[in-house]
Amino acid sequence: LKTVFSNNIRNNFGFLNRAAPEGAEARDKLFVQEGRKVFREVVPMVSEMIVEHARDLALDPTALKRLWLHQANINMNDMIGRKVLGRDPTPEENVIILDEYANTSSAGSIIAFHKANDGFDAGEMGLICSFGAGYSAGTVFVRKR
Repeated sequence: LKTVFSNNIRNNFGFLNRAAPEGAEARDKLFVQEGRKVFREVVPMVSEMIVEHARDLALDPTALKRLWLHQANINMNDMIGRKVLGRDPTPEENVIILDEYANTSSAGSIIAFHKANDGFDAGEMGLICSFGAGYSAGTVFVRKR
């Protein structure tokens, strides 16, 4: 698990605050996200966290059979997959469900795992990783018995 403070994804008090007369039509009173900044900060943070966690467990991250990543942004998933595997992952290796389910928040990695967890031989490994606002991220390596 890892958390790094960021103000690039936040909610500035929510809908009731915006409904107050002084907040009416104020764009910054709801959810605010600086997408490009989030991308530039989250991709390296999550990629490095995965690689470091794998090394702590004496695992080779380039040998992972499948990645079930947080399903918020396909470009983030593609880039994280490349950084972790050291090459362009195949669609079977880096599971994407955004086209079917869109952004399902932190549940996306588990939905991806549920949809594509077959085809493993005993001893083969995969990775479940979710990340989100704040920034907070977590990784779980799974091995077929």
